[in-house]
Amino acid sequence: MSKRRKNNKKKVKKGLKRWKQLSFKGKIWRFIWVTLLALFGFSIFQVLFCAVINPPITPLMVTRFFEQVKDPNREVRFERDYVRLDKISQNLVNAVTVSEDGLFMYHHGFDVKQLKMSYIEGKKGRRHRGGSTISMQTAKNCFLPHKHSVVRKAVEAYYTTLIEKIWGKKRIMECYLNVIEFGDGIYGCEAASQHYFHHSAEHLTRREAALLAVCLPSPLKMNPGRPGPYLNRQASVVQGRMSKYGKINLDAKREDLNPKHLKEMDETLWDFAWWVLTDGESLKPKKKK
Repeated sequence: MSKRRKNNKKKVKKGLKRWKQLSFKGKIWRFIWVTLLALFGFSIFQVLFCAVINPPITPLMVTRFFEQVKDPNREVRFERDYVRLDKISQNLVNAVTVSEDGLFMYHHGFDVKQLKMSYIEGKKGRRHRGGSTISMQTAKNCFLPHKHSVVRKAVEAYYTTLIEKIWGKKRIMECYLNVIEFGDGIYGCEAASQHYFHHSAEHLTRREAALLAVCLPSPLKMNPGRPGPYLNRQASVVQGRMSKYGKINLDAKREDLNPKHLKEMDETLWDFAWWVLTDGESLKPKKKK
């Protein structure tokens, strides 16, 4: 037996001895912090892995597959084809930004004003407005199931912070456009472009990009390949916004951005949490005492 193996056995025995010496409460606490440390390490690994490689599969893809299998009226479909950002039309980048998250380049993952408005409407029993940014949607789509719960939203906020720090805006947009659902079993802009318009995402026109962007809130209910009056009207609105906003420059530095919008994004997620605890009614920030 080699010296290294003997040393390893000694370490294991010492570890078991220390474990046995712990009280029941001590064992519980040891189990908790080791589990948390393992989950933290796994989350960092996930984010670093997906910083260079697109997720092979996402929780939503798995969920949709089983839904399709269980439902005899639904076709079992899985269409996905990852492409680099430089192979995606700038029209689509512009369209999804103005449609889903107009201040994407300005925030650090969270649009606190939108979160407040969504919270207020929820308290009043109204239909929730979309408070999720593109960064939040990307974190959810890549790493988490689409079940509504406070715990899931908290974990989503954690992953959002990680990808904002580690990936940056270009990678977030690239991953978002490659994993987002554009129809039942259709994931990513390349698969959507081929399915609905019979050409690659690189050649999407302004109109086609606007139609795809409008479908994102309800991808299972809308067909951009056969748009009805409502879809056409909404796509026209998005096209108007695209003209107003102009090209979305994902390489832009913060000092080159509009100072007015930067100031609007001063509030952080901690400010939102403080507002919920101490106010939860007014959209004006309440000063901390």
